[in-house]
Amino acid sequence: MRILVVEDEPNLQRQLRETLEAAGYAVDSATDGEDGHFLGTTESYDAVVLDLGLPEMDGLTVLDRWRKSGLTMPVLVLTARNSWSDKVAGLDAGADDYLAKPFQTEELVARLRALIRRSSGNATSELTAGPVHLDGRSGRVTLDGVPVKLTAQEFKLLSYLMHHKGKVVSRTELIEHIYDQDFDRDSNTIEVFITRIRKKLGADLISTTRGLGYSLEDPAT
Repeated sequence: MRILVVEDEPNLQRQLRETLEAAGYAVDSATDGEDGHFLGTTESYDAVVLDLGLPEMDGLTVLDRWRKSGLTMPVLVLTARNSWSDKVAGLDAGADDYLAKPFQTEELVARLRALIRRSSGNATSELTAGPVHLDGRSGRVTLDGVPVKLTAQEFKLLSYLMHHKGKVVSRTELIEHIYDQDFDRDSNTIEVFITRIRKKLGADLISTTRGLGYSLEDPAT
């Protein structure tokens, strides 16, 4: 999953990036509203962490413009303000959730997991496809109850496909959602990871639709 962090305070931005990367997310960042608005408009994100008090363009304006342009990615707003009216303004502008500074990074990660889960139509952090079970909180994957060790990138790819079970996902979409913007998009690593996951979890778990992409189906269906 790929996250955009729009935060102008350097230490907090660094802390958020490190925390989210450690939780298995690909992270892009911006330090002002104009850059954040541009990235959100031109790149694909599974969720956004957006500070309201930004230079160049404030967070409410950024959010309002995204929503008016039809962008629907989940947005978690951050604010140092305690006024209930600021929280209401953020939600009315299209935010899906908010956190007031200071906050615990563990809570932010949990809220992002919930937003991403709900946006893909999943009720819990525990995803299943036949005998395969993925726990988004612990990063644990099992096959018939037996733990299976995946690399960080294999886990990201499997998680994205399981969040979109039954949907054909193109190679381009996978690259856009599991890597940050600096990744070489001509690389063949997606194919390599798909092959590795099939070897570890079963050849029938992920199917290929020639010319379109990959889909993860419940083997029992």
